[in-house]
Order: sequence, then C-alpha cells, then structure tokens
Amino acid sequence: MFLQRYKTQSLVWMRRMFAYFMILSGVQLLMGAAPSTPSSLPPSTKARVGYVLTLNDGIINNAAADYLKKGIAYAEERKADLVILELDTPGGALNATRSMVKSILNARVPVVVFVTPSGSRAGSAGVFITLAGHIAAMSPGTNIGAAHPVVGGGKDPEKLGKHIAKKIENDTVAFIEAIAKQRKRNIKWARNAVLKSVSVTSDEALKLKVIDIIANNKMDLLNKLDGRTVRCDNKDMKLHTKGMRLAPIKMNMKQKIIDFLAHPSVFYYLLMFGVLGITLELYHPGSFFPGVVGVVCLFLCFLAMQVIPINYGGLAMILLGAVLFFAELMTPTFGVLFVGGLISLTVGSLFLIDSSDPSMQLSLGTILPVIIGIGTLMGIALFAALRALAKPKVSGQEAMIGKVATVNMPLAPLGNVRLLGEQWNAESVDGAEIQKGQQVKIVRIEGLKLFVEPTTPKQ
Repeated sequence: MFLQRYKTQSLVWMRRMFAYFMILSGVQLLMGAAPSTPSSLPPSTKARVGYVLTLNDGIINNAAADYLKKGIAYAEERKADLVILELDTPGGALNATRSMVKSILNARVPVVVFVTPSGSRAGSAGVFITLAGHIAAMSPGTNIGAAHPVVGGGKDPEKLGKHIAKKIENDTVAFIEAIAKQRKRNIKWARNAVLKSVSVTSDEALKLKVIDIIANNKMDLLNKLDGRTVRCDNKDMKLHTKGMRLAPIKMNMKQKIIDFLAHPSVFYYLLMFGVLGITLELYHPGSFFPGVVGVVCLFLCFLAMQVIPINYGGLAMILLGAVLFFAELMTPTFGVLFVGGLISLTVGSLFLIDSSDPSMQLSLGTILPVIIGIGTLMGIALFAALRALAKPKVSGQEAMIGKVATVNMPLAPLGNVRLLGEQWNAESVDGAEIQKGQQVKIVRIEGLKLFVEPTTPKQ
C-alpha cells in the first residue's frame, strides 16, 4: 500500500512536469538552434549568375557534405559562372571533409571558398576545404589552421595506439599535400597544419600563399575575382564577376535536420529527454508517451554520436543518474538517491563532450536549465508523494484501523460488530466480554476478522 500510493501520487506529478519540461525546453531549443528557412532559387537566365552556399559556424558533417554536393550540382545544371562557399567552421568529421573536397575538386564550375565574415575561422576540416577551392579567400580578422586529425568520437589518434595514430596522420598529411599541390598552394604550411596544428591569420595566409585573396565582403570579392583565370574541369576559365548576380542556395529539410542533430546542445537535450522518458516508462509501464519520446530521442542521439566527440565516462555518469532517480521512485529514500542522481547527472553533463574546442563544449547556459528542470520535476514529484503519505488512509483495510463500530452480538470474546452498515466478525483483543450496543475501536484486522477494544476504559 505504501509503495502503491507513493507511485500513484508521484506519477501524476511526473507526467505533468515532464510535459511542461518538454514544452519549455523545446521552445528554448528551437529558439536557440533552429535553422533558417529555405528560399526559392531564381530560374536560369543569360545574365552572369553565381550561387552562394553558407556554412556559418557549423560543424562539418554528412549534412554539410550533401549540401555542398547538391549545391554544386544545382549550379552546374544551370550553367552558373561561379559558386561561393561562405565558410566558418571549427572542423568536423574527416569522411565528410573528404566528400566535400572531392565535390570541389571535381566541380565543373569554379568554386570559391570564402572564410567570412570577420571573426570566422577555417579550423581543422575547414583547412582542407579552403585549400581545395579553385580560389581561396578570407575576410580580414579571420584565421585558418589547426588541422591535426581526430578519429571517431573526436579523440586524438594517439589514444588508439602509436601505430594506428601514425597511419591516420600519414594518410591525412598525404591528403592535404595532394590538395595543396593540385591548387599550387603552400605544401609545407599545409603539412605543418596537420603535423603541428599551426594556425595563421588572413594576412599571414596571403603572404604564405595559403590563400589567394583577402576581401571585405562578397561584393569586394567579386571585384577582386574579375579577370582571374582558374583551372576548372581540365580547362582554363577566365572569371568575369563584376556585376554578377548572386543567389543563395539553402539547405533542404533533410539536410537541416541532420545538421541540427549534430549540434552539441541539441544532442544534449535529446539525450536528457531520452533518458528521462525511458526512466518514466520503466517506472510506470504502459504510459507510452514518455517511452515513445525517450526511444525516439535516444535513436536521434545515436545518429548525432557519429560526428560529436563523446566522453563515454560522462555518458555513463548521466545513465547512473537516471538509475538513481528510478531507484528513488521505486523505493523512496526520502531524497538520498535523488541527491545522488542529481550530482551524477551534473558531473556527467560537464564531462559529456570530449573536445578541447570551446565551440564544441556545452555551456553552463545549456546545462543548468536542464539540471534545474529535472531537479525541480523530481523534487515536486517527491514532495507530492511524501505529502500523500502523511495523509490518513481513506480506503482499504488500513483505513478501518481506528474506526469506531457498534457491538451487534456480544463479544465473549467472539461476536460481531456493525461498521458503516456492514456486519463484521469481531474478537475482543483482551478476551474480555463486551455487551451488545457498546461502542468499540478497531485495533487491527486479520483476514475478515476485526480485533477491537472498548472505546471507554473499564471502571
């Protein structure tokens, strides 16, 4: 009875708070990370047209690779004169990087990789992509470099062993050397970007022949591109870019979803929703809604884990926190396991992302609202359940303890009493005789027999 009442009261509050938490966090998630809506593309015309693709402060992943590949194909179909890739990235997955480099190197339309606006960077994977462009350009106040390879999960290859690390490093060096050689860029600097993680500003990159142009914006870029000759599709092409009309190409819905999931904050929210939903479903099987939400969120997390560097120790701490919360719900310890779960959840969140790149880290602004939300949800549920336990019983046999009945047949010591209009077999607890009509108090219940004592003490 104790656990059943505890579970019933806490479940009601858990369901309510889970729904509120999902709504509020979903609003925060969409406001903070929602991608831009797609725009329609202009029809093909005889005027010189260039298309602009934008990867703004995004991680290089499969969505970015698909976006670039299809964007270049779109421009080729419309016989565009130029494709500009606006780039600002901390890096990303090597396989996606290779795919993007392949798309640029084999493009039949000149591709300009433009690291812009000021304050942007082409880090790690961005170095390969920038070097691959037919023209490499940067805005003032940008930087490029730090292309040391990482493996699945964002970890340093050294963690897999020296031999494996050397193989990955050599392969990556050969990759960037081949790009630099084909585009006639600084091969030595490209090697050092991989081996020593060197990074340079836009001015230094121009002096070192890492890039071709420094431009303030797209219009300035078009003016400086005009008249240049590039090697594209196995032939020399002279660029005529003054007055060129530029049209944006934006990600389609599928690309947006994949790119959206690859954001560390999005991954964290999905993980928390998933763990919380599964915990509630295990606590009260048959609720369906928390379980379905939890399973969907966790499957989306598995997709995101392909490109996000995860610290599995931190992930284990979060799962331990969920186990402690579940144990608190099933066997109430009046907050002991709840506090342990909250600490485990907090520590796990802080160490969840395994990356030295600040852009890949979870900020306190992301972690604290989730921890406070889950803590509040669990705290309210625990408080509601404990308050319910303090109330007198209103149903079942336990509710009859302490009730007053009237003797219907004298107890000597066996007889029967009337309680709430019903006849009950009864027995005097001390064996004394109790006369008909006398009031007695129920002391305990065994099966269908009441054990009673007089309400008034003996004279």
